[in-house]
Amino acid sequence: MEEDEVTIWEQNFHSQVRECIICFLMFAILYIMSFFIITRYKRKADEQEDEDATVNRISLFLSTFTLAVSAGAVLLLPFSIISNEILLSFPKSYYIQWLNGSLIHGLWNLVSLFSNLCLFVLMPFAFFFLESEGFAGLKKGIQARILETIVMLILVALLLFGIVWVASALIDNSSASMESLYDLWEFYLPYLYSCISLMGCLLLLLCTPVGLSRMFAVMGQLLVKPTILEDLDEQIYIIHLQEEALQRKLNGGSSAADYNAKKIEYDLLNAKTMKSKLERRKKASSWEKNLVYPAVMIVLLIATSFSVILVSCNILRLLVDETAMPKGSKGTGIGDASLFTFGFAGAALEIILIFYLMVSSVVGFYSLRFFGSLAPRKDDTTMTKIIGNCVSILVLSSALPVMSRTLGITRFDLLGDFGRFNWLGNFYIVVAYNLLFAIVTTLCLVRKFTSAVREELLKAIGLDKLQLSSEATDSSSANGHQKTL
Repeated sequence: MEEDEVTIWEQNFHSQVRECIICFLMFAILYIMSFFIITRYKRKADEQEDEDATVNRISLFLSTFTLAVSAGAVLLLPFSIISNEILLSFPKSYYIQWLNGSLIHGLWNLVSLFSNLCLFVLMPFAFFFLESEGFAGLKKGIQARILETIVMLILVALLLFGIVWVASALIDNSSASMESLYDLWEFYLPYLYSCISLMGCLLLLLCTPVGLSRMFAVMGQLLVKPTILEDLDEQIYIIHLQEEALQRKLNGGSSAADYNAKKIEYDLLNAKTMKSKLERRKKASSWEKNLVYPAVMIVLLIATSFSVILVSCNILRLLVDETAMPKGSKGTGIGDASLFTFGFAGAALEIILIFYLMVSSVVGFYSLRFFGSLAPRKDDTTMTKIIGNCVSILVLSSALPVMSRTLGITRFDLLGDFGRFNWLGNFYIVVAYNLLFAIVTTLCLVRKFTSAVREELLKAIGLDKLQLSSEATDSSSANGHQKTL
């Protein structure tokens, strides 16, 4: 009997060690990739060998850790979906014994824990540590800056505690609700993270429809459009003349004193950029222009339309079936039953939709005016902006599994703390979220595909000079279709 207990204990121990090693290897890969991404955008001028360089280096490591956690949150739901199908297809395979329900649940709990850690501790510490100088009267140095950062974190924690206390009192003024706030780990932090998750889902509700319509313009800039009734040689010749004229003005060949040198350099750079785009369009093969571009646009349209159809079906399911609620559902364990009619094909389609929504939300986030200035630039992004971008990506990625389950994009149940958010059990919030997503996405698509018609109508009635719509101008300037001299 004792030998059996020892054997079970050894098996559990080896299983936990194996899961820890797998989690560490996965996170190490994500961390290395995140480090290369951040160093690609980090401003090189910040690299000095002094106290500020040490502070920047620490903030860089913390930001890299946060970005790696964000990548893990994005990959969490797709990895769980594909793992469920693999376990169903190969239940007794020796090579996938490491893939089990315990590992999946552990990954969900770790992502939830690290998301809280990054959002409430690491990123505020990195920001205040970067901006700190030390208290007056103390010796300057790293220790003084750490002391100031810790004091600022304590003050911010007290402020957040007061805000959550007031919010809880306004929502539920019962004595049990107020006493539960004293339980810091079991109630306070999950309640605060639930509020931030709701804010992240609302941010996704704002960014994703904008990004879905913006994806067509982004792919139009990356791909080569078909050449229809256009003379590229003539456009290249006009841009070449414009470039020569600006170069003569910059060199002082013709009344250079009358022109602003910076404005001329800016116009010259735009002319060179437009010329390179036209030359790329000219050198592109016919299949790339006439086949790839239309195919990609059709795929984007199908994916967006399919997402809206899934959300519409989920609204009907919510109205007639209570088990469709994201919080009230009690799904099967990992590897017990398939969630898709077509097996791996259905799982692959669902994963593609999830990644498509995440990319669209990021594109839409940086397309908004309020967050447009936060967009990173290669080799010219300060550490403060990097911290802001990491926090934004973390909020979006942490809310992605919740949004995907709330909209009915996936039927995979939320595991760990992701499924314990209070607002997920509110029928009116979930239905309103689905309705707003479907309506806003449809309006964005209609506005996108009717922009050309609206431009022509405005020109016909003489209102084009009022600049009521600027999409045609943006698209023409982005793809090098303007003929200016």
